[in-house]
Amino acid sequence: MNTDTEAADRVRWFERRLDYRFTDASLLEQALTHSSASRLNNERLEFLGDAVLGFTIARLLYEARPDAAEGDLTRARAALVNGTTLAEIGRELAIDTRIILGKSEVQAGGAQRGSALADTLEALIGAVFLDGGHAAAERLVESLFADRLNALPRTPDLKDAKSRLQEWVQQRGMKPPRYAVERVRGSDHAREYAVTCDVGELAAPTRGTGSSRRRAEQDAAAAMLGELASEPE
Repeated sequence: MNTDTEAADRVRWFERRLDYRFTDASLLEQALTHSSASRLNNERLEFLGDAVLGFTIARLLYEARPDAAEGDLTRARAALVNGTTLAEIGRELAIDTRIILGKSEVQAGGAQRGSALADTLEALIGAVFLDGGHAAAERLVESLFADRLNALPRTPDLKDAKSRLQEWVQQRGMKPPRYAVERVRGSDHAREYAVTCDVGELAAPTRGTGSSRRRAEQDAAAAMLGELASEPE
């Protein structure tokens, strides 16, 4: 398959999965291009898409929860806009089959990394913003997050995984969870952290990954909460 055919296939994939047709298809190519593949990559589009995503989710939550306090809205947004959720959506869209990677990243399995999927999804949002304007980008975000927005718990104490785990162990008089960086790999622009979470003998340590140590810790904490929920009190 030649390059032009591959590019046309990516355009068809995007139109079919996300119901949007690019006026400038080069923006789609750039959004799918990892920094390992070209100097003209998706990092700037990711920066833009991150801002559009955060604003759109904030607006949707503001409208959907008119009685929610600022802190509740902030926690709700964090529960939706995070590396784990973005990577999940990326996998659902099969972005891993469309990312354009350099040879070294292909060999290292870069297309499957959660950070690469999350970054590429944000870049796609940024590309749509530049190509079709704010309204088009907001429609895309709404379609991507509609199910998760509707399923989000309507509770004033919606908190991130680390906070919930910290409260869980405090309520039982246990020592705070311990987080340790197990591995850091990738270039500066495609860094992935692997972190373990340990709460002592009550459960085996869990592992989380993310594009930053903070995201990896949240991922590991969420995994630990899942393990503790399955354990008898």
